[in-house]
Amino acid sequence: MNDNYKRETICIQSGWHPKAVFAESVSNPTLVILDIEKFANLAHSHGVPLIIDNTFATPINCRPFEWGADIVTHSTTKYMDGHAVSVGGCIVDSGNFDWLAHADKFPGLTTPDESYHGIVYAEKFGKGAYITKATSQLMRDLGAIQSPQNAFLLNIGLETLHLRVPRHCENAQKVAEYLEKKEEVAWVNYAGLPSNKYYSLARKYMPDGVCGVISFGLKGGRQASTKMMDQFKLVSIVTHVADARTSVLHPASHTHRQMSDEQLIAAGVAPDLIRLSVGIENVEDIIEDLEQAISKLK
Repeated sequence: MNDNYKRETICIQSGWHPKAVFAESVSNPTLVILDIEKFANLAHSHGVPLIIDNTFATPINCRPFEWGADIVTHSTTKYMDGHAVSVGGCIVDSGNFDWLAHADKFPGLTTPDESYHGIVYAEKFGKGAYITKATSQLMRDLGAIQSPQNAFLLNIGLETLHLRVPRHCENAQKVAEYLEKKEEVAWVNYAGLPSNKYYSLARKYMPDGVCGVISFGLKGGRQASTKMMDQFKLVSIVTHVADARTSVLHPASHTHRQMSDEQLIAAGVAPDLIRLSVGIENVEDIIEDLEQAISKLK
């Protein structure tokens, strides 16, 4: 039983009443691989849906519905767009969750919506109630929809998703293997490596590849990681992740810099953690840039 499973079990046993279980198929930036089937069974045993953020794996590598997930979300800003040109997100509803069977938990779907002439979504649309409410009511009230230009840009990215994702994974595998052999590298976290503790889960849920994102740390710790950020020539230092360019981020000195080392560790983000989003450039060029950056740490 992993730590996430323990926390969810404690939450339920302590008397809380969750409305859903939400998790990432591949977490950012710690790259934990979720045991989707286990969490689906846990969620369903308590009458709530499992919602999976499948951004990093994409539908090319992971199909959560086949393992019991009920709803899948994506930050389309990442691999689906592929070129960092448009912000967006999407919801995909499997239509498999029976909202009426647990009506007391979901009054928004099982009681009349006065803003839509008293319609009861679960009665009118059955298992498709969730996505119908999302598009008919929430989109109407909150405007959660892309502009035509953004949708056009996203569609262009989607047309090459099936070509780009395998290249991301192929490059990331080679880079991870390179880093694992470097004396200056303290640890490498990539589920494509047989030495990784999530390797078996990755093989189960993502047999054709995980994603293009790697995390690793240097033996010099936080100081060495910070120094390495200044050495790259090809690799871009950006907060963004999962697009065609290889990009890098040191959370402790960038996105999480307001946190102490103790807080970082408690959040699961090691102070020395470097998140490397491997792009689709020539992998030899990527490795060469890493090599020269690491060499300057001595």
